[in-house]
Amino acid sequence: MDHLEISRRSLLGGAAICLTAIQQSTLGGEESPTPKVVDPQTYLAKFRELAAAKWPKNRALRIVCHGHSVPAGYFVTPVVRTFDSYPHLLHVGLAERFPTAVINVVVTAIGGEASVTGAARFEKDVLSLQPDLITIDYALNDRRLGLQAAHKAWSSMILAAKKAGVPVLLLTPTPDTKAKLNEETDPLNQHAAQIRALAAEHAVGLVDSLAAFQAAVAAGKELTDFMSQVNHPNRAGHELVAQKLMEYFPK
Repeated sequence: MDHLEISRRSLLGGAAICLTAIQQSTLGGEESPTPKVVDPQTYLAKFRELAAAKWPKNRALRIVCHGHSVPAGYFVTPVVRTFDSYPHLLHVGLAERFPTAVINVVVTAIGGEASVTGAARFEKDVLSLQPDLITIDYALNDRRLGLQAAHKAWSSMILAAKKAGVPVLLLTPTPDTKAKLNEETDPLNQHAAQIRALAAEHAVGLVDSLAAFQAAVAAGKELTDFMSQVNHPNRAGHELVAQKLMEYFPK
């Protein structure tokens, strides 16, 4: 069996984990009530209303994409391809969806960063921009922190954003080809499950990037079709994430 088939089978096995992990606590492993995940059709209704306004009643809207190297646009390190990364693809999609809107997408992501450091600079670098929407994407690097430290950091950012009245979209990780995604105990699966639980706990948006990749592989694609290197998606991988983000902006 070659490495492509191993990656394919790993993702197919991981897809089954996605269906059940959201119903479990990643910290204690105990069953919890079915979480109340927000509805992408309604969660950003206020943002969509503002984006649909026409001149002279419209105003500039700002989205801040916070996180590590993936939203920062790193492909094969150290090359950065900003215009092939999901923050830019989201910007393009929103410009097409809301042709009379002035929308700015600001990237505050730093390659190599984990959520503890991201949380420490959240007020200065993110909230100071007075965003209308924030996305958070740190799980790939949070594996080195562990679940508890990551949970505390993500919770801190979520609560700070909610206190400021800013909606949040939490992103599960894009894949790492070395991860054992058919094993529930793999750190990538555990962090993805924790993010799903945090989204439900705090009633904020969930963008399940990992599930999107799993679905693509289940449909017959190879994982390497979506990766530029072991832990960074290529343009096609970023398009999967952007498509999931755009589900929060239905017509």
